[in-house]
Amino acid sequence: MSDAHLDLRVIRTKTSIKQALIELIEEKGLEALTVKDITTKANINRGTFYSHYHDKYDLMTKCEEELLKEMKNKIAKNIPQIISDLNERHTIPFAFLVPFFDYIQQNKGLMNILLSPNSDSSLQTKIKDVMTNALFSRHTEAIFIEEDLAIPKAYVISYIASAHLGVIKEWLDSGGEESPHEMARIISSMTLTGPLAAAGMKKTGGLHHQ
Repeated sequence: MSDAHLDLRVIRTKTSIKQALIELIEEKGLEALTVKDITTKANINRGTFYSHYHDKYDLMTKCEEELLKEMKNKIAKNIPQIISDLNERHTIPFAFLVPFFDYIQQNKGLMNILLSPNSDSSLQTKIKDVMTNALFSRHTEAIFIEEDLAIPKAYVISYIASAHLGVIKEWLDSGGEESPHEMARIISSMTLTGPLAAAGMKKTGGLHHQ
């Protein structure tokens, strides 16, 4: 059997295991499910499961790590284009977020679980770390220069990350009716113009004082 065929079989097996995990967590919760539940759902034997994961918690950790890695890659590879547009046109192209939302849509089951209020996952904190590295990293070109900030970096990151996560969660909770392209446009609009302008405040002349 060729290495390529073996690799494809491993990918398919891991995909089946991950999908089984998601469906079972939605059905009974992480604590109640067993490895036997997962192997039965995925139609594999226990030996196959243990050749890839130590237990159900290791499986959850690996799923989270994979998700974060993909997020990081999809953000990082677009940073040079973002900086170029900022320097030349003073805008951020929202199209760079489309692959990011595509990935979220493809993994919406896992995202819903990891972002659930009942989840023990520290995903939100880790996403903030990914955003910090992407926006302020000194190892690559940075979108923002910390010395130029008008407010402390921690608050900038907290605001941006919390806002983005809130929008993502709302999108998932509402069934993800908007396309990844439309979500990229929406979140870019709010990021660049601010929530009040995105809500139409500029058209009404701003806040009215009583």
